[in-house]
Amino acid sequence: MSLKPPRAARAPRGRLCLALLLALQGPLAHALDAPAGRDALMAQIRQERDAGRRVDALAHCQALLDRWPDDREAQALNVTLLTELGASTRAGELASALRPAPGVAERFHLDADHVAQEIRWAEGEPADPKHPYAEADRAVADARQLVDDPLLPADLRQRAEFDLLVALDRAGRAEEAVARYDALKAKGVALPPYVERAVADALLVRRRPAEAARLYEDSIAKDPGPYDVTESEPRIGLMYAYLESGQTRKAIQTIDELAAREPTWRRIPGIRLPLQNPRKVDADLNAATLREYVDMPAEAYARLEPMRREAPANAQIRRELGMVELARGWPRRAQDDFNIAATLDRRDLGAYIGEADAARVLNDYEGVDENLAMAQTLGDRNGRVDRAVKAWDRERGWQFDLATEQGKGSSPDFGDRDGTTQATIASPLIDDHWRVLALGRYSTADLPEGDVRRSRVGLGVRGYARGLEAYVQVLPATDRYVGKTALEAGFDWSITDHWAWAADFSTAGEDTPLRAQYYGISAKTLDTAVTWRASELTQARVGLSRDRFTDGNTRTGWLANVIQRLHTAPNLTIDGGVELGGSMNTRTDRPYFNPRRDYSYALTGRLENLLGQFYERNVTQRVDVAVGQYAEKGFATDWMATVRYGQTIQTAPGFRLGWGLGWHNQPYDGRREHRVVLDLTLHWGE
Repeated sequence: MSLKPPRAARAPRGRLCLALLLALQGPLAHALDAPAGRDALMAQIRQERDAGRRVDALAHCQALLDRWPDDREAQALNVTLLTELGASTRAGELASALRPAPGVAERFHLDADHVAQEIRWAEGEPADPKHPYAEADRAVADARQLVDDPLLPADLRQRAEFDLLVALDRAGRAEEAVARYDALKAKGVALPPYVERAVADALLVRRRPAEAARLYEDSIAKDPGPYDVTESEPRIGLMYAYLESGQTRKAIQTIDELAAREPTWRRIPGIRLPLQNPRKVDADLNAATLREYVDMPAEAYARLEPMRREAPANAQIRRELGMVELARGWPRRAQDDFNIAATLDRRDLGAYIGEADAARVLNDYEGVDENLAMAQTLGDRNGRVDRAVKAWDRERGWQFDLATEQGKGSSPDFGDRDGTTQATIASPLIDDHWRVLALGRYSTADLPEGDVRRSRVGLGVRGYARGLEAYVQVLPATDRYVGKTALEAGFDWSITDHWAWAADFSTAGEDTPLRAQYYGISAKTLDTAVTWRASELTQARVGLSRDRFTDGNTRTGWLANVIQRLHTAPNLTIDGGVELGGSMNTRTDRPYFNPRRDYSYALTGRLENLLGQFYERNVTQRVDVAVGQYAEKGFATDWMATVRYGQTIQTAPGFRLGWGLGWHNQPYDGRREHRVVLDLTLHWGE
């Protein structure tokens, strides 16, 4: 897992410049209307600068120069104020015209101020959205030139090195930033808070979250805020550092405390109505996003939906809402919000990645490349786009699956020992709609009558369309028991975000009991199911099956269940449910287990949680329990139970291993039987 906080909104430069111009007009007019002596005016300028009122100070400095244009002190102060207000280019032009010319130390100070302002300028929206790092790259180039200058005074060299670290972070050059930080750390150099925050950002990108957390903590201890409007809130970065280093509880506490502390509205002197506090929006947005990251999408949605209603034109909120809707199993709704987010902000690469992810969930592969290409044009040096592209390359590439079950017990259909293995290899996507499959199946059982096996090898084709996956496959038998080729077809259709319908047909179904296989009996099987899914919290399913055996028997079965989320905590879920089922057979005098009628019900439970994670590597565990009753016509009703424990281990992107150990006990023809099963799975692809 690699996380990236939603990007804070940035003020367009045109509006910043206009605001500066308008702000200058009032003080400038006042200065011209109120003549004063040169020394008094200079004293006023310095007082205003010391008080942080640089716009007023600049206006009065301009007024002083209008009256005394050759005043060297005022000229130098004018350059300083322009630099501090971000007009470093103009400041440099005026500095070169100073007479006498600035000394070496003063020139380096001006260059350092120029670099600092370039770094601040790089925080704004890029002039060209297709080259989002152009301004930051210029800051890096100028900062590196300053650091490498052998004439740079010693008292400025460390400041220049610090500014270079910040510039590298702004430019998305985390690798170099971290390398330079490591070198400074080896020398025992202590970083000021603003540099610690930048280095912590870079450490997060380089996947060193524990170190990033320590730097964030130290920077906040030294400088707890409030921070300048051009600076991001370091506690949001700290939240992600805690999360990625496995300190989930600290992550939640940090962002919740920040969200609670930030006021919803801010009052600005001179403005009658209060303004919305953007830092409050950022804190609330990240608090919701964190819930989605720790598998609590319902709570994330409950936080984001009111924000969306209050600010329907906020692209960040729309994008994060889409991510949560995707996690809740609503890809169509998510696509709508991603599309709105991309319309509101054409520079929001997260919206394009989200649209691609939703299309992949829906098997609507035609538009994935287009959305990812758009994200790539916007540029992203923290690896987010690159990871999305690699995930898509894995999904449309080769896929391999292997699953096996090895059972031991006394079940009438499985014997004392049994085993089933299936391997599937799928070709890369063809024209965004097709794959060619090669399949192999092998099943064995040790029956009282003797050993039996069923083996098939064949080819198939899968087709994909929006919300639909269908397949056709042919699997000739390679065993001596039935020798019948299985022709199979089926589909899985996601009709809406809430309704799905699936069906499977085979001329020699794999569900046919192995005891029937021993006696040369096969069956045509048809299974269909309808699923209603409100969200990850609630779902219901009804399935029907019809098996026509070659010995004249027809079996009809049904199975229904309802599953409800009972508890959700960070990276942990507990579900409960009810399962009902039954079957009937037209013939009972057959060699395999074949009751005239039977019914069952069970109360089910499932616990699933994340045991550990470091980005794409993770281990999850799952416990399944079912307890109920089984009733077979002609025999007494008795209890039945199933318990299974399993783990899934992802060692790298696209590579997963799974194992599980289960136990099942129920009566068959009035005699209690049990079975222990070890299952193993492997997946390679995406």
